[in-house]
Amino acid sequence: MSVEEPGSRGSGPHAGEATALPDGGCGVIYAPQGLDEGIAALSGEPVFRAILDRAGAPRFRRRANGFPTLLHIILEQQVSIDAAAAMHRRLVGLCRPLEPRPFLELEDDTLRRCGFSRQKMGYARGLADAVAAGRLDFTALAALPDDEAREALVALKGIGRWSAEIYLIFALGRADVWPAADLGLQLSVAECLGLEERPKEPALREMGEQWRPWRTVAACLFWQSYLHKRNRVAPTLAPHESGDPGPSHVTDPGFPLARE
Repeated sequence: MSVEEPGSRGSGPHAGEATALPDGGCGVIYAPQGLDEGIAALSGEPVFRAILDRAGAPRFRRRANGFPTLLHIILEQQVSIDAAAAMHRRLVGLCRPLEPRPFLELEDDTLRRCGFSRQKMGYARGLADAVAAGRLDFTALAALPDDEAREALVALKGIGRWSAEIYLIFALGRADVWPAADLGLQLSVAECLGLEERPKEPALREMGEQWRPWRTVAACLFWQSYLHKRNRVAPTLAPHESGDPGPSHVTDPGFPLARE
């Protein structure tokens, strides 16, 4: 149901390695930071109270800040989440470790077997080159304010605003991001608020202003309602994309549905 086109890292020999989430190496980290505080702040509103009552609190696992996660977002563009997860699993089996320099050594035929289109090959190689050369430093990215981090990401070819916002939410855990271009969010807002049609991106972006400074938490609540209504199950992704210690984890909530 796609429409268009989600640890720290630096330059140097280990620039492409995934890093653990800031939990001391144990437990599960959910997106975004301050989730429970945000739920408490929003739960007085009838729309969110109703979501919590029927669907429960959102518990979407964080994804590691780094090359594999951003590469996976590129794979998710223009295809379903499940298809992207399958492509990513094939890639993980062929590129060990999944870091920028080994990735850059892969031939076109190898990437095609993983499901890469020619356009995605270009985007992915551009990303790998930027990380390997130190032009994209994930450690520095994590320290930037939301707007500056988003701009640093959209400066990369193949990464638009939606992809950057999803990365800020699920990899950086930012609490006040509102991915208004996301189709799943648009559909759920329409369902939960009883709208006749789903709001388009400009209208939804304006609507989200009322939920500052917890717009990410509001989005997660709407996504929780979306999944609950459809009995959706999230795909299982590669373990290096998660900060959890287990063998594999559900780190993508089965949406977003918009793709750049």
